[in-house]
Amino acid sequence: MAIKWSINQLDYEISKDGKSNVVTSVHWTASDAKEVTKDGKKVIYAGSNYNSIGLDTSDLSNFVEYNKLDEDTVVGWVKAKLGDDEVKSIEDGIARQIDKQENPTTGKGKPW
Repeated sequence: MAIKWSINQLDYEISKDGKSNVVTSVHWTASDAKEVTKDGKKVIYAGSNYNSIGLDTSDLSNFVEYNKLDEDTVVGWVKAKLGDDEVKSIEDGIARQIDKQENPTTGKGKPW
């Protein structure tokens, strides 16, 4: 399994310190899915985490023009802001979501 990090939306200030469209926060999703065959049928187990994170815009010396941004760059910003431990915690949590679906410990229903 490989966690996919994606960017849902960027919030930005239209003008700040002579720069245009300065990104101030990022809305992101980390997700993964696992396809298995169970009782002869394909089943997909999936997990995800959605959140947003604010960016420090007090120093624009490394500013990247809005129209030159790509998803990999912004995902890098998110992961750097979160830090290695939090990224690992998020990814481990998604793996646990998938594992709980594949190996449930509780159930629901009626016996009739």
